[in-house]
Amino acid sequence: MISGININIIYKLKDAFFIVYPRRRINQMFGKMKTMAFALVLMIALVGIFAGFTLGVSDATPTDSPLIPEEYVTPSGDFPDKDNDLLNEAFMFLKNIGVWFMLMLVAFLMIFIKKFEWGVCLAVLLSAAASYIVYAGIHQFYFGDDWNQTLMIGAVICAITYVIAIGVFLGTVKQWHYFLGGIVFAVVYCLVEYLVGNLELFGALTTDDGGSIMVHMCAAYFGLGACLALRVKDAFNEPMNTTTHSVSFVWLASMLLWVLWPTFVCGFLPMELFALGTMTCYMAGLGSIISAYVVCMVCQKKVNPLTYTYAMLAGPVAIGAPLIIVGPWAALIIGIVAGVVSALCFIYLQPRLCNKLGVLDVMGVHNLHGMAGWTGAISCAVVLLIAGETSMALADIAMAVIVFAVALIGGAIAGLLMRLTMGKPMEMFSDDYDFIRTETPDEIAKL
Repeated sequence: MISGININIIYKLKDAFFIVYPRRRINQMFGKMKTMAFALVLMIALVGIFAGFTLGVSDATPTDSPLIPEEYVTPSGDFPDKDNDLLNEAFMFLKNIGVWFMLMLVAFLMIFIKKFEWGVCLAVLLSAAASYIVYAGIHQFYFGDDWNQTLMIGAVICAITYVIAIGVFLGTVKQWHYFLGGIVFAVVYCLVEYLVGNLELFGALTTDDGGSIMVHMCAAYFGLGACLALRVKDAFNEPMNTTTHSVSFVWLASMLLWVLWPTFVCGFLPMELFALGTMTCYMAGLGSIISAYVVCMVCQKKVNPLTYTYAMLAGPVAIGAPLIIVGPWAALIIGIVAGVVSALCFIYLQPRLCNKLGVLDVMGVHNLHGMAGWTGAISCAVVLLIAGETSMALADIAMAVIVFAVALIGGAIAGLLMRLTMGKPMEMFSDDYDFIRTETPDEIAKL
C-alpha cells in the first residue's frame, strides 16, 4: 500500500514537472549540455594531441630567432645572387597580384543580402582605394620607403584588412564614409604594423608571420570599434534576406579564398619558407573545413551555409601567428580548434554579443577574424611555451592585447567621424539608395 502511494506520488510529481518544463524544453537543455560537453572533451583531446605533435616537429633555434621546423625548409640552392633576386622579385609580383585578387573576392564573400550587392562591391573598392593610397603615402613620405614590391604588398594587405573591417558595419553608412574610414584605418594600421614588427615585449618581438594578430584581430576590432561609435540600432530591424543565387556567390568566394590563402600568409616570407607556409596553411584550412561541419551538424542538425562558408576559413586565419614554427600535423590541430571556436561563436556568441553591445556585427567579422585571431595568438603562445620560449609567448599575448586596444580605439574614432557626418537618414542594406536602376519596374519588384 505504501509503495503504491509512493509510486502515485512519483507519477504526479513527474506530470507536474513536465507541465512546468515541457519535454521539448528539457530535450533542448540536454541537447545543449551534450553539445557543450562534446566541445569541451574535443578541446581537451585536441590540446593534448596538439602538444604532442608540436613537440614532435619543432626544433628550437637560438632564443633570438623564430622556431622553425628545419626539415620543412627548402634549400636555397647555388643560384647566383642576381638570379635569386630576380626569382624573388617574380614571386613578390605574383603574391602582390594574388592578394589583390583575394581582396576583390572578399566583396563576393559579403554579397548575400538580397537587394544589397552593388553597394557591397562599391564599398570594397572605395575602402581599398583610400587605405592603399594613404598607407603608401605614409610609408614613402614618413618612413622614407621606396616604391617596390614590398611596399605594394604591404599596402594591399592594409587594404584587405580594412575591407575585412568594414564587414562589421557594412550597409549602415553612406558610401563615402567607407573612403573616410579607410583614411583613418591606414594610419591605425601603420601604427599596428610598426608595433608588431618593432616593439619588444618581455625582451622579444612578436611572432606573427601570417597576420593573425596584425591583420585579422586589427580588422575585427577596428570594425567593432567603429560599429560601437556609430550605434546604428535600427540595423537589427532591417530584413537581411538571402537568395540561393547570392549565397552561391559566398560559397564560390569562400572556396577560392581558401585556395589563395597561402599567397596572403606567405606575403613576406623568404622563398625557402614558402613550402612550410603553404603546407601549414592548407592543413589548418582542412582542419577547419572538417570541424566547422561537425559543429554545424551537432548544434543545428543541418549546415547553415553562411556560418559554414565563414567558419571554414578559421583555420587559415588562426595559423597566421604560428605559421612557420609548427609542422603540418600541429597546423591541422590548430585548424580544427579554430573551426570549432568560430562555428560556435557564429551559432551562440553572435546573438548574445550583439544584444549585449547593442550593435549588429553585420557579417559576423568578430566570429571569424576576431576569435580565430585570438586562437592563433594563443596557439602560437602555447607552441612557444612548449619549446621553452616563455618571453616570446608572453610577447605574443601582450601584443594581441595591445592590438585589440589600439584597433578598438582607432575604430571608435573612425566611427565617431562617420556618425558626425551622417546627415540625412539613409536606406540601409539597399542598392536603391546609391545606384541608378535600369531594370523595368516588374524586374525591380521581383528583387
